[in-house]
Parts: sequence; structure tokens; C-alpha cells
Amino acid sequence: MHPRFHTVYSELPAALQSALRPYLDTPDFPAMFQADQVAAIKQHCGLDDDALAFALLPLAATYSLATISHFHVGAVARGVSGNLYLGANMEFGGAPLQQTVHAEQSVITHAWLRGETGLVSITVNYTPCGHCRQFMNELNSGTDLQILQPGRAAATLGDYLPYAFGPQDLEINERLMSPIDHGFQLTLDDELAKAALAAANRSHAPYSNAHSGVALEAEDGTLYAGRYAENAAFNPSLPPLQAALVLMNLSGGDCQKIRRALLAEAQSAILTQWDATQATLAALGCQNVSRITF
Repeated sequence: MHPRFHTVYSELPAALQSALRPYLDTPDFPAMFQADQVAAIKQHCGLDDDALAFALLPLAATYSLATISHFHVGAVARGVSGNLYLGANMEFGGAPLQQTVHAEQSVITHAWLRGETGLVSITVNYTPCGHCRQFMNELNSGTDLQILQPGRAAATLGDYLPYAFGPQDLEINERLMSPIDHGFQLTLDDELAKAALAAANRSHAPYSNAHSGVALEAEDGTLYAGRYAENAAFNPSLPPLQAALVLMNLSGGDCQKIRRALLAEAQSAILTQWDATQATLAALGCQNVSRITF
């Protein structure tokens, strides 16, 4: 079991400890539980979906990288598949605050990168800020998404974001998490470049069409790829680097041990991720950054 779990695991009810142990003890625990695993855990503990999500919040919060705020937020998302995904806030010392990732963004991105095609609910240990409410409004679940937090009655995103502004106001039909392949092609030999291009092909950028993806190579050679997630309100958009860092962190990687990174983006796009990608990676100690365009 990863040391991050030790304290919070010891504080869980005994039945939940017993149910979770086989999964947490695996060296490559992916910060998620597949639908059949969720069913087995619920049966073992007698918990329903919502109660299990609440119980998992302390585990999710152990992934928080809160070097600036020291405010640890965990989130659990339930997909239409029945899978459960963990997420947490991430902050990067030396980089502007705009480069941080909120827990809700983390868990949504995590589910998306794992192949989930829609969310039923998001459970979080603190109330979602306005930034996150707007980010969630880009999802294909729309304002019907269930938002759950301790001590409050279940509510929908529509309750948290009345008079919402979203894709429909800009006559955009594409929604975040709906499967898509933009079909960009390049002849590539580098596996890192292939991963970045594949991520760009699945990115969500219907407002700028500035599709992009980032792939990171860890010191142990593991690759992590992230996709750009654009938002109708622009500012809550999540850059592809942050998406890759989310996956790296939740997969057990160290975001300050990146050997090299590569950005793939559209050559003629109206905006670029290049400068922000370089600057944030420099803050994390990675200077080996390159770019390909399509």
C-alpha cells in the first residue's frame, strides 16, 4: 500500500478496510475502481453508491498537491459505466495560480482520460467554487449532474449554477467527455510524440479549434498523455499539460520527475499552449520540452 494511504486507511471502518485492501495493496493502483470492484466493495460493506463515494473522499484527498494553499480537496466521480474515479487539487510552486487544477477538474479529467464517456455524480469534500461549476457545465451530463458533499442534501449542477451559460449559448453541439476523434495524422517514430498526437485527436476545443495534447515521459520511462479541455467561458479551460499531470499524479507518478515532455498542437490555431507549457514544466524542473504541429 502506498504510504499516502496509511493514515486515512487506518481511520476507515473495519469492513471498508477489508474491502479496499486487495485494491490498495496493488503497486499500480490506478486511483479508480471498476464497476465490478465497486459492486464487490458495496456488497462487502453494505454501502450504497453515495455512501461509498463519501467514504472514499479521504483517500482521494491524499493525492492533493497543495504546496501553496495547504488546502486539501478530494473528489470522487461516478461514471455512467459504474466506475468510480478519484481526483484531487494540484498546485505548482513557481508557476502562476492560473496553472493550478481544482479537485473537480482533476476527477473529471481523470475519468475522461480513462475512457469514461459520461458522469452521473461528483462527490467532493468542499463546496465547488464558481470556476468548477462552470467547468462542469461543459460536460455532456449538463446541469443534471449530481453534486454531493458531506452535510448537504444532494443537488444538481443546475441547483449550483442557475441561469447557466454554456455551449448551447454559443450554438456548440460538442460536449466534454463525448467520444471524438479529430483524425489528425503525422508520420512519427517517437512514442512520446505519438501519445501527444493521440491526445490532441481526442481533445475538446470547439470554440477555438486549437486542438492540442501533451505527453510526459517520467524518469522510469512511463508515458502520461493529457488532452486540452476547453470551456464556453474560456477561463475555466484546462490545458493539456495539466491533464497529463493529473494522470501522472493519480497513477502514482512524481510530477517533479519528468524526463521530457512534448506538446502536439495545430499549426494554424488562433492560440497556442507552448509558452504556458514550457513555463509550468520549468517550474516543475523539466527543461526538455519539444513541440510538433499538425
